[in-house]
Amino acid sequence: MFARLLPALLFAAAACAPSPSASPNVARQVTDTANMHQSSGIVHFADECEKWDEWDKPAKPFQIHANTYYVGTCGIAAILIANGEGHILIDTGTETGAEIVADNIRSLGFDLNDVRFLTHSHEHFDHVGGLAKMQSLTGAVVIGSYASIPVLRTGLPGEHDPQYGMHSAFTPIVAPPASAGWRKIQNGESISIDGFKAFAIETPGHSPGALSWTWESCSGDDCKTIVYADSLSPISNDTYLFSEDQTYVALYRIGIERIAELDCDILLTPHPSHSKMIERAATGTFAGGMSCAEYSSDKLTDLETRLAREAGADQ
Repeated sequence: MFARLLPALLFAAAACAPSPSASPNVARQVTDTANMHQSSGIVHFADECEKWDEWDKPAKPFQIHANTYYVGTCGIAAILIANGEGHILIDTGTETGAEIVADNIRSLGFDLNDVRFLTHSHEHFDHVGGLAKMQSLTGAVVIGSYASIPVLRTGLPGEHDPQYGMHSAFTPIVAPPASAGWRKIQNGESISIDGFKAFAIETPGHSPGALSWTWESCSGDDCKTIVYADSLSPISNDTYLFSEDQTYVALYRIGIERIAELDCDILLTPHPSHSKMIERAATGTFAGGMSCAEYSSDKLTDLETRLAREAGADQ
């Protein structure tokens, strides 16, 4: 029922797969060839994209590891997790970006109709503005946090968002029937497909409904724990003060700590430059280069700096 196509390069490697009687050297050569194709795709991302690049600038899709693919633009990530019984797409970018994401998924050989679940990092239009378009293309169930669902349903930024008033409204998601087209998810719950699980991590701060995600991606015995960590940057409009909502700041700190505690072989972020993805791509792999602990430490420093600045302004 569901398409099980892989990118053409991986088909080529599979076509050369050794027979059961092939020597270990032949098997190793085939594995090395597949790894070389994967690495070249990652390097190409560094070649065609720049740090803090434009949100809607097209990027060629590529395999990150095993069943995990980058299908976003140069400036905004979108992550496809492919499985034989259906796929998960995290983020779509803007409405224009969603068209690029859809084309990228198709170019990898996957069928949009096989995308079963759509979800997000945080509920700002540069990451979810294209969800409505993508839902109409795929018919997928939309999964969001309890705080993000009202924003996704209306397309209107939440009044409690630190960046309220900074972002334009986006096309709301209409998924009839609403009871079947939506699912709310909480910290520690998962999206499950045929034994595969991607776990949600509530990380409010950059937005109230922000989610991060973690899953294990395996190619044979080569398994990597991947973390798609939300932005966690203390950015706000000109009048918002984080220090005036200590409950929110406490939740913010908890979210940062949750990311710091994760196993993290490969770190990905909604804005690639937040985790130096462009620089890391130039090495041919996202494994290593920045850990979840290092990323969290940077974000905690950003938050403490912001709070100190607010305190200084009050004196």
